[in-house]
Order: sequence, then structure tokens, then C-alpha cells
Amino acid sequence: MADEPLVLGIETSCDETGVGIVRGHTLLADAIASSVDEHARFGGVVPEVASRAHLEAMVPTIERALKEAGVSARDLDGIAVTAGPGLAGALLVGVSAAKAYAYALGKPLYGVNHLASHICVDQLEHGALPEPTMALLVSGGHSSLLLSTDITSDVRPMGATIDDAAGEAFDKIARVLNLGFPGGPVIDRYAKEGDPNAITFPRGLTGPRDPAYDFSFSGLKTAVARWIEARRAAGEEVPVRDVAASFQEAVVDVLTRKAVRACKDEGVDHLMIGGGVAANSRLRVLAQERCEAAGIRLRVPRPKLCTDNGAMVAALGAEMVARNRAASDWDLSADSSLPVTDPHVPGNGHAHTHDHVHEVAKENLYP
Repeated sequence: MADEPLVLGIETSCDETGVGIVRGHTLLADAIASSVDEHARFGGVVPEVASRAHLEAMVPTIERALKEAGVSARDLDGIAVTAGPGLAGALLVGVSAAKAYAYALGKPLYGVNHLASHICVDQLEHGALPEPTMALLVSGGHSSLLLSTDITSDVRPMGATIDDAAGEAFDKIARVLNLGFPGGPVIDRYAKEGDPNAITFPRGLTGPRDPAYDFSFSGLKTAVARWIEARRAAGEEVPVRDVAASFQEAVVDVLTRKAVRACKDEGVDHLMIGGGVAANSRLRVLAQERCEAAGIRLRVPRPKLCTDNGAMVAALGAEMVARNRAASDWDLSADSSLPVTDPHVPGNGHAHTHDHVHEVAKENLYP
């Protein structure tokens, strides 16, 4: 185990300041500082608020992770950071912090892809990823089907949302039902006490001529909102639990149906589900049922590893080190629209040239 790469990962793509430390496929620390409460009164994430929260939480969260892992910063084999996609300002805070720590410590820097990190985190739960692996990533900003033959260099998009992401739809319906923010956990909780067959809501892009692997939840969101408005306009009580259950069923039905179809079409016998919505209890149950029926092995990390966290970034960083992938340059920048086809942002081979100023800086910061 001591020969496996020890990597610290920093995640700041949205409203979670995550710092994880991984040795190989073993999670040593997963420290998170969330600013979700600061955004709740606005009904969604406010980019400037998120950026400021990351700035304030960064150093304490890194120190907490190092203490939890029982390692020194000088023991690290590399620093990994989410370079994109995500909120530009939030990403910049994480990238700047990672560059500062890597430069001061004289460690290689790895700018990695947020979506690829969500796939790689499963290695901390179930061991090395099979190659190839089909991944269904569902969160507040993404709903994607991805085929990974090498998590460090080859991730191919199969399908994606053409409008609202699944997590975004959960947030919007929770708002219409006056259940608060974020919507995913509260919808899941109410749905457990409701009837998923009480109301028939539309399943977007599931017709014979529709794109096989793309998603659309805008029409579903509108249909649910109009159904609720009609009940209220008629002076009738809205059955919140049944609405939550029926809406949730429509979402997870489409997600799992398309994911299993992609596996069959591509001849892939492993499906990994990640992202914040992967914590949804109904999605996990239905995915397991459909995968078992199709002879597909399902891999889903525990809920804490599904939401944004530093552990997933460290996991991908450790894989980069283990496979001798090129480190990023010091001029690494945040890319809010970094494509998933770029699992990491490699440098030109001159990223870690040590000049005199660098040595002086290290001596001053880490005597």
C-alpha cells in the first residue's frame, strides 16, 4: 500500500468545498465544507456566494483532511484539482489553491475533469473500474451517459440532457411544491410515502424516433407544474407525496431505461451510476432490478461519494500518477465548459521545472 500514489484532491465546481486524500484506491480522508445553507434562501446556487465560501473554507478544509488522513503535505505524490466543468469563479478558487500548494511543495499538479472524477470515485468503493465501463452521471448540472475505456484518457459521450438536468428538475419541482432547496433529498423522502403510479407523467425522449441516449426533463417539469397549478386553481388539495413519487418515477424510469439500453447496444456488462442524483433511493432500486434482468453488473458508490467531494478528484489524480500521465502546467486555468473527452489537462512536459524562486519559496513555506 505504501507504494501506491498518495494524492490530495480539491473540488470546488459548485457549492461544496471538498478535499480528499487517497492512497491508490484507498480513501484516507474526505473533508467537506458546504455552503448550501447560504444558497437555500435564494432557491439555488449563487455563483458569487459559492466563490467566496470556497475562499474562506479552502485552507481549513485542506488542513482538516491532512489531519484526518494522518499524513504530512510533504508526503504527497501529487495535487489534483477540478479544472472543469463548473462555475467559473468557484473553479478558479480551487485551481489557484491547488497551484499554490503544488508549487510550494514541489509536487506535480493535475487538473482533472469533474465528470471523469465522478466515474473514478467508484474505485474507492468497489476496486478498479472494468474497461470498458458505461457510466450514468446524474446531478444538478449534468445528465450524461458516458463510455469509459480508460478513465485517464478515453471517455466518450453517448448521450446527454438537451435541457434541464435531472437534479435541476428535482430542485424546480421541490420549489413548486414548497419543499425547499435542494430538492433531491426532500423529493426522495416524500416519495417514499407516496404512490408512484398515482399520476402518469410524461417520459421525455422515449419515442421510437427520439435520440436513444439523450435526456429531456423540461417537458416533465412543465407537466408536473401545470398539474399542481390546476389542482390549486380548482381549490383542491395537492397530494404532495403522490406527486413526488410519480415525478420521481418518471425521472428514474427514463434514466435507467436508457442506461441499460446503452449497455446492451455497446456490449458493456458494467454500469456505474454517479453524481448527486445517484443518492436517490428509487434510482438505486430500479437500476438494480433492470441491470439484474439484463445481466449487467451495477456499481453505485455510497451516497456520500455520489455528491461532489474531494475524494473523487483525488481518486482520479491517483490514477493519473499510477499510469504516469503528464502533469499539468503552472499556467493551468479553470475551464467552465471542459469537455468530458478531456479527463485531465496535461502540460507540455515543462510544468515542474524547479527554478531558484521556487526553491526559495519552498524553503520559506515548508522549512
